[in-house]
Amino acid sequence: MQNRVSTVQSRLPGPVTQTGVQVEKANNNFLLAIGLYADRDEAAGEDLYDDIYLSNYADLYLADAIKRIKGVGGVQIFGERKYAMRLWLDPERLASRNITPQDVVGALQQQNIQVGAGQIGQPPALPGQQYQYAVTVQGRLKNAEEFNNLVIKTTNTGTLIRLNEVGRAELGAENYGSVLRFTPNDRVTHQGVGLGVNQQFGSNALDVAKEVKLEMQRLSASFPPGMRYAVAFDTSTFIEAGAGEVVQSLVEAVVLVVLILFLFLQSWRSALVTTIVIPIAFIGTFIFVKLLGFSINTLTLFGLTLATGLVVDDAIVIIEDITRRIQEDGMSPREARSHPWIFYSE
Repeated sequence: MQNRVSTVQSRLPGPVTQTGVQVEKANNNFLLAIGLYADRDEAAGEDLYDDIYLSNYADLYLADAIKRIKGVGGVQIFGERKYAMRLWLDPERLASRNITPQDVVGALQQQNIQVGAGQIGQPPALPGQQYQYAVTVQGRLKNAEEFNNLVIKTTNTGTLIRLNEVGRAELGAENYGSVLRFTPNDRVTHQGVGLGVNQQFGSNALDVAKEVKLEMQRLSASFPPGMRYAVAFDTSTFIEAGAGEVVQSLVEAVVLVVLILFLFLQSWRSALVTTIVIPIAFIGTFIFVKLLGFSINTLTLFGLTLATGLVVDDAIVIIEDITRRIQEDGMSPREARSHPWIFYSE
Protein backbone atom coordinates (compact mmCIF):
# COMPACT_ATOMS: atom_id res chain seq x y z
CA MET A 1 0.00 0.00 0.00
CA GLN A 2 2.81 2.41 0.85
CA ASN A 3 4.46 1.69 -2.50
CA ARG A 4 1.25 2.50 -4.35
CA VAL A 5 0.86 5.76 -2.44
CA SER A 6 4.46 6.79 -3.16
CA THR A 7 3.98 6.24 -6.92
CA VAL A 8 1.16 8.81 -7.12
CA GLN A 9 2.31 11.19 -4.40
CA SER A 10 4.57 13.07 -6.81
CA ARG A 11 1.53 13.92 -8.97
CA LEU A 12 -0.41 15.48 -6.10
CA PRO A 13 -0.59 19.28 -5.72
CA GLY A 14 1.90 20.95 -3.41
CA PRO A 15 -0.60 21.89 -0.65
CA VAL A 16 -1.83 18.29 -0.53
CA THR A 17 1.64 16.83 0.02
CA GLN A 18 2.39 19.50 2.62
CA THR A 19 -0.75 18.64 4.55
CA GLY A 20 -0.01 14.92 4.37
CA VAL A 21 -1.58 11.80 2.89
CA GLN A 22 -3.59 9.53 5.17
CA VAL A 23 -4.10 5.85 4.39
CA GLU A 24 -7.11 4.09 5.92
CA LYS A 25 -7.92 0.40 5.81
CA ALA A 26 -11.44 -0.35 4.64
CA ASN A 27 -13.46 -2.86 2.66
CA ASN A 28 -13.75 -2.03 -1.03
CA ASN A 29 -17.30 -3.36 -1.23
CA PHE A 30 -20.14 -1.05 -0.26
CA LEU A 31 -22.29 -2.11 2.66
CA LEU A 32 -25.15 0.17 1.67
CA ALA A 33 -25.84 3.24 -0.44
CA ILE A 34 -28.05 6.23 0.37
CA GLY A 35 -29.61 8.57 -2.19
CA LEU A 36 -30.04 12.26 -1.32
CA TYR A 37 -32.53 14.24 -3.41
CA ALA A 38 -35.02 17.10 -3.27
CA ASP A 39 -38.75 17.34 -3.90
CA ARG A 40 -39.94 18.52 -7.28
CA ASP A 41 -41.21 22.09 -7.63
CA GLU A 42 -44.14 21.55 -9.99
CA ALA A 43 -44.47 25.26 -10.78
CA ALA A 44 -40.85 25.63 -11.83
CA GLY A 45 -40.62 22.12 -13.27
CA GLU A 46 -37.37 21.30 -11.44
CA ASP A 47 -36.11 20.14 -8.05
CA LEU A 48 -36.02 22.54 -5.12
CA TYR A 49 -32.25 22.09 -4.69
CA ASP A 50 -29.66 21.44 -7.38
CA ASP A 51 -26.96 18.79 -7.20
CA ILE A 52 -24.31 21.34 -6.12
CA TYR A 53 -26.32 22.25 -3.02
CA LEU A 54 -27.06 18.59 -2.22
CA SER A 55 -23.42 17.58 -2.64
CA ASN A 56 -22.18 20.40 -0.42
CA TYR A 57 -24.77 19.54 2.25
CA ALA A 58 -23.80 15.86 2.18
CA ASP A 59 -20.11 16.74 2.44
CA LEU A 60 -20.57 19.13 5.37
CA TYR A 61 -23.27 17.48 7.47
CA LEU A 62 -23.69 13.81 6.48
CA ALA A 63 -20.38 12.25 5.42
CA ASP A 64 -18.42 13.09 8.57
CA ALA A 65 -21.30 12.08 10.85
CA ILE A 66 -21.51 8.66 9.19
CA LYS A 67 -17.72 8.19 9.30
CA ARG A 68 -17.78 8.57 13.07
CA ILE A 69 -20.00 5.50 13.44
CA LYS A 70 -18.12 2.50 14.80
CA GLY A 71 -17.46 -0.01 12.02
CA VAL A 72 -17.71 2.45 9.10
CA GLY A 73 -14.53 2.41 7.01
CA GLY A 74 -15.35 5.32 4.71
CA VAL A 75 -18.03 7.25 2.86
CA GLN A 76 -17.85 8.04 -0.86
CA ILE A 77 -20.07 10.67 -2.44
CA PHE A 78 -21.27 9.79 -5.95
CA GLY A 79 -22.11 12.64 -8.28
CA GLU A 80 -20.10 14.92 -6.01
CA ARG A 81 -20.28 18.65 -6.71
CA LYS A 82 -17.94 20.40 -4.32
CA TYR A 83 -18.14 24.17 -4.47
CA ALA A 84 -15.21 25.67 -6.36
CA MET A 85 -14.32 28.98 -7.96
CA ARG A 86 -14.01 28.32 -11.70
CA LEU A 87 -11.92 30.67 -13.86
CA TRP A 88 -12.78 30.89 -17.56
CA LEU A 89 -10.16 32.47 -19.85
CA ASP A 90 -10.64 33.90 -23.33
CA PRO A 91 -7.71 32.82 -25.57
CA GLU A 92 -8.08 35.80 -27.89
CA ARG A 93 -8.02 38.32 -25.05
CA LEU A 94 -5.00 36.59 -23.51
CA ALA A 95 -3.13 36.70 -26.81
CA SER A 96 -3.93 40.37 -27.42
CA ARG A 97 -2.42 41.29 -24.05
CA ASN A 98 0.53 38.89 -24.36
CA ILE A 99 -0.61 36.84 -21.33
CA THR A 100 -0.42 33.07 -20.93
CA PRO A 101 -2.62 30.87 -18.71
CA GLN A 102 0.42 30.21 -16.56
CA ASP A 103 0.61 33.95 -15.82
CA VAL A 104 -2.93 33.77 -14.50
CA VAL A 105 -2.06 30.76 -12.34
CA GLY A 106 1.02 32.51 -10.99
CA ALA A 107 -0.91 35.66 -10.12
CA LEU A 108 -3.56 33.57 -8.39
CA GLN A 109 -0.98 31.72 -6.31
CA GLN A 110 0.72 34.96 -5.28
CA GLN A 111 -2.37 36.95 -4.35
CA ASN A 112 -4.78 34.32 -3.05
CA ILE A 113 -2.81 33.61 0.14
CA GLN A 114 -3.14 34.28 3.83
CA VAL A 115 -0.24 36.35 5.21
CA GLY A 116 0.42 38.23 8.40
CA ALA A 117 0.65 41.96 7.71
CA GLY A 118 2.07 43.17 11.02
CA GLN A 119 2.14 46.74 12.33
CA ILE A 120 3.80 50.05 11.54
CA GLY A 121 5.68 51.77 14.35
CA GLN A 122 5.79 48.66 16.53
CA PRO A 123 8.41 48.81 19.32
CA PRO A 124 11.33 49.03 19.26
CA ALA A 125 10.81 52.14 17.12
CA LEU A 126 12.93 55.14 16.19
CA PRO A 127 12.95 58.15 18.50
CA GLY A 128 10.03 60.42 17.82
CA GLN A 129 7.68 57.67 16.65
CA GLN A 130 4.37 58.60 18.30
CA TYR A 131 1.85 56.32 16.58
CA GLN A 132 1.49 52.62 15.96
CA TYR A 133 -0.73 51.39 13.11
CA ALA A 134 -2.07 47.89 12.46
CA VAL A 135 -1.86 46.96 8.79
CA THR A 136 -4.93 45.20 7.35
CA VAL A 137 -4.48 43.37 4.06
CA GLN A 138 -6.78 41.24 1.98
CA GLY A 139 -6.19 37.53 2.47
CA ARG A 140 -7.75 34.74 0.49
CA LEU A 141 -10.30 35.76 -2.12
CA LYS A 142 -13.83 34.89 -1.11
CA ASN A 143 -16.29 35.55 -3.93
CA ALA A 144 -16.45 35.82 -7.70
CA GLU A 145 -16.21 39.63 -7.63
CA GLU A 146 -12.89 39.53 -5.80
CA PHE A 147 -11.55 36.93 -8.25
CA ASN A 148 -12.64 39.08 -11.19
CA ASN A 149 -10.62 42.01 -9.76
CA LEU A 150 -7.50 39.84 -9.50
CA VAL A 151 -4.51 41.70 -10.99
CA ILE A 152 -2.90 39.54 -13.67
CA LYS A 153 -0.27 41.87 -15.12
CA THR A 154 1.01 45.43 -15.01
CA THR A 155 1.91 47.09 -18.31
CA ASN A 156 4.86 49.38 -18.93
CA THR A 157 2.57 52.40 -18.57
CA GLY A 158 1.33 51.21 -15.16
CA THR A 159 -2.01 49.95 -16.37
CA LEU A 160 -3.41 47.01 -14.40
CA ILE A 161 -4.81 44.07 -16.31
CA ARG A 162 -7.42 42.26 -14.24
CA LEU A 163 -9.03 38.87 -14.65
CA ASN A 164 -12.38 40.28 -15.83
CA GLU A 165 -10.57 41.76 -18.86
CA VAL A 166 -9.33 38.36 -20.11
CA GLY A 167 -12.05 36.05 -18.71
CA ARG A 168 -14.49 35.63 -15.87
CA ALA A 169 -14.86 33.89 -12.51
CA GLU A 170 -17.95 32.06 -11.31
CA LEU A 171 -18.89 29.90 -8.36
CA GLY A 172 -19.66 26.38 -9.55
CA ALA A 173 -18.72 22.77 -9.00
CA GLU A 174 -15.21 21.38 -8.91
CA ASN A 175 -16.02 18.45 -11.18
CA TYR A 176 -18.84 17.81 -13.65
CA GLY A 177 -17.49 14.45 -14.81
CA SER A 178 -20.26 12.34 -13.25
CA VAL A 179 -24.03 12.72 -12.91
CA LEU A 180 -26.29 10.81 -10.54
CA ARG A 181 -30.00 10.27 -11.11
CA PHE A 182 -32.10 8.77 -8.34
CA THR A 183 -35.63 7.36 -8.57
CA PRO A 184 -37.16 6.82 -5.10
CA ASN A 185 -40.51 5.28 -4.29
CA ASP A 186 -42.44 8.18 -5.85
CA ARG A 187 -41.28 6.92 -9.30
CA VAL A 188 -40.01 10.40 -10.18
CA THR A 189 -36.40 10.70 -11.31
CA HIS A 190 -34.49 13.33 -9.36
CA GLN A 191 -31.03 14.76 -9.79
CA GLY A 192 -29.11 14.13 -6.59
CA VAL A 193 -26.07 12.60 -4.95
CA GLY A 194 -25.34 9.20 -3.46
CA LEU A 195 -23.50 8.15 -0.31
CA GLY A 196 -21.67 4.83 -0.50
CA VAL A 197 -20.76 3.42 2.93
CA ASN A 198 -17.79 1.06 3.29
CA GLN A 199 -17.42 -1.35 6.17
CA GLN A 200 -14.30 -1.78 8.30
CA PHE A 201 -12.66 -5.19 8.45
CA GLY A 202 -13.79 -7.21 11.43
CA SER A 203 -17.00 -5.25 12.07
CA ASN A 204 -20.51 -6.67 12.11
CA ALA A 205 -22.34 -5.77 8.92
CA LEU A 206 -25.80 -5.93 10.49
CA ASP A 207 -24.84 -3.66 13.39
CA VAL A 208 -23.09 -1.14 11.13
CA ALA A 209 -26.03 -0.94 8.71
CA LYS A 210 -28.45 -0.50 11.61
CA GLU A 211 -26.39 2.31 13.15
CA VAL A 212 -26.06 4.10 9.79
CA LYS A 213 -29.83 3.99 9.25
CA LEU A 214 -30.47 5.31 12.77
CA GLU A 215 -27.95 8.11 12.22
CA MET A 216 -29.54 9.10 8.92
CA GLN A 217 -32.94 9.11 10.58
CA ARG A 218 -31.58 11.44 13.25
CA LEU A 219 -29.85 13.73 10.74
CA SER A 220 -32.93 13.93 8.51
CA ALA A 221 -34.77 15.79 11.29
CA SER A 222 -32.60 18.86 10.53
CA PHE A 223 -32.83 18.64 6.72
CA PRO A 224 -33.88 21.80 4.86
CA PRO A 225 -37.54 21.75 3.77
CA GLY A 226 -37.99 19.55 0.72
CA MET A 227 -34.76 17.55 1.08
CA ARG A 228 -35.23 13.77 1.25
CA TYR A 229 -33.17 10.61 1.48
CA ALA A 230 -33.76 6.94 0.75
CA VAL A 231 -31.70 3.76 0.99
CA ALA A 232 -30.79 2.80 -2.57
CA PHE A 233 -29.49 -0.68 -1.75
CA ASP A 234 -28.56 -2.51 1.42
CA THR A 235 -26.46 -5.67 1.38
CA SER A 236 -27.31 -6.41 5.02
CA THR A 237 -30.85 -7.39 3.98
CA PHE A 238 -29.41 -10.35 2.09
CA ILE A 239 -27.42 -11.32 5.19
CA GLU A 240 -30.54 -11.12 7.35
CA ALA A 241 -32.58 -13.14 4.85
CA GLY A 242 -29.81 -15.75 4.51
CA ALA A 243 -29.40 -16.05 8.28
CA GLY A 244 -33.16 -16.39 8.70
CA GLU A 245 -33.31 -19.17 6.10
CA VAL A 246 -30.37 -20.95 7.73
CA VAL A 247 -31.98 -20.75 11.18
CA GLN A 248 -35.22 -22.11 9.71
CA SER A 249 -33.28 -24.93 8.06
CA LEU A 250 -31.53 -25.62 11.36
CA VAL A 251 -34.86 -25.96 13.20
CA GLU A 252 -36.22 -28.18 10.43
CA ALA A 253 -33.09 -30.34 10.59
CA VAL A 254 -33.45 -30.83 14.36
CA VAL A 255 -37.12 -31.79 13.98
CA LEU A 256 -36.30 -34.27 11.20
CA VAL A 257 -33.50 -35.81 13.27
CA VAL A 258 -35.87 -36.31 16.22
CA LEU A 259 -38.48 -37.93 13.96
CA ILE A 260 -35.89 -40.21 12.36
CA LEU A 261 -34.61 -41.20 15.80
CA PHE A 262 -38.11 -42.18 16.88
CA LEU A 263 -38.71 -43.99 13.59
CA PHE A 264 -35.63 -46.19 13.98
CA LEU A 265 -35.59 -46.61 17.76
CA GLN A 266 -39.39 -46.95 18.16
CA SER A 267 -39.12 -45.37 21.61
CA TRP A 268 -39.78 -41.80 22.63
CA ARG A 269 -37.53 -42.26 25.66
CA SER A 270 -34.59 -43.37 23.56
CA ALA A 271 -35.26 -40.64 21.00
CA LEU A 272 -35.41 -38.01 23.76
CA VAL A 273 -32.14 -39.19 25.30
CA THR A 274 -30.41 -38.99 21.92
CA THR A 275 -31.94 -35.60 21.18
CA ILE A 276 -30.27 -34.16 24.28
CA VAL A 277 -26.95 -34.57 22.43
CA ILE A 278 -27.95 -31.83 19.93
CA PRO A 279 -28.06 -28.79 22.29
CA ILE A 280 -24.96 -30.07 24.10
CA ALA A 281 -23.13 -30.23 20.78
CA PHE A 282 -24.37 -26.74 19.87
CA ILE A 283 -23.16 -25.27 23.14
CA GLY A 284 -19.76 -26.92 22.72
CA THR A 285 -19.54 -25.65 19.15
CA PHE A 286 -20.33 -22.07 20.10
CA ILE A 287 -17.74 -22.19 22.90
CA PHE A 288 -15.00 -23.08 20.43
CA VAL A 289 -16.32 -20.54 17.91
CA LYS A 290 -15.88 -17.88 20.59
CA LEU A 291 -12.44 -19.09 21.67
CA LEU A 292 -11.10 -19.35 18.11
CA GLY A 293 -12.45 -15.92 17.13
CA PHE A 294 -14.89 -17.09 14.46
CA SER A 295 -18.04 -15.10 13.71
CA ILE A 296 -21.61 -16.33 13.34
CA ASN A 297 -22.26 -15.84 9.63
CA THR A 298 -24.17 -17.58 6.89
CA LEU A 299 -21.35 -20.04 6.23
CA THR A 300 -20.94 -21.14 9.85
CA LEU A 301 -24.71 -21.49 10.31
CA PHE A 302 -24.93 -23.57 7.16
CA GLY A 303 -22.14 -25.82 8.42
CA LEU A 304 -23.95 -26.12 11.75
CA THR A 305 -27.09 -27.22 9.92
CA LEU A 306 -25.19 -29.94 8.09
CA ALA A 307 -23.52 -31.08 11.28
CA THR A 308 -26.85 -31.46 13.09
CA GLY A 309 -27.39 -34.87 11.53
CA LEU A 310 -23.80 -35.90 12.30
CA VAL A 311 -23.60 -35.05 16.00
CA VAL A 312 -26.20 -37.68 16.90
CA ASP A 313 -24.64 -40.43 14.79
CA ASP A 314 -22.63 -41.99 17.62
CA ALA A 315 -25.54 -41.59 20.03
CA ILE A 316 -27.83 -43.48 17.64
CA VAL A 317 -25.35 -46.35 17.33
CA ILE A 318 -24.93 -46.53 21.12
CA ILE A 319 -28.69 -46.46 21.78
CA GLU A 320 -29.26 -49.16 19.17
CA ASP A 321 -26.55 -51.36 20.74
CA ILE A 322 -27.96 -50.85 24.25
CA THR A 323 -31.48 -51.65 23.02
CA ARG A 324 -30.22 -54.79 21.27
CA ARG A 325 -28.50 -56.04 24.44
CA ILE A 326 -31.59 -55.42 26.51
CA GLN A 327 -33.86 -57.23 24.05
CA GLU A 328 -31.57 -60.04 22.87
CA ASP A 329 -29.17 -60.65 25.78
CA GLY A 330 -31.63 -59.92 28.55
CA MET A 331 -29.41 -57.31 30.20
CA SER A 332 -30.78 -54.61 32.42
CA PRO A 333 -30.51 -51.00 31.18
CA ARG A 334 -27.69 -50.32 33.69
CA GLU A 335 -25.74 -53.42 32.62
CA ALA A 336 -26.24 -52.63 28.95
CA ARG A 337 -24.92 -49.10 29.41
CA SER A 338 -21.85 -50.22 31.38
CA HIS A 339 -21.00 -53.17 29.09
CA PRO A 340 -18.12 -52.60 26.64
CA TRP A 341 -19.40 -51.43 23.28
CA ILE A 342 -18.88 -53.89 20.48
CA PHE A 343 -20.06 -52.89 17.01
CA TYR A 344 -20.88 -55.56 14.46
CA SER A 345 -20.96 -55.16 10.73
CA GLU A 346 -22.53 -57.55 8.34
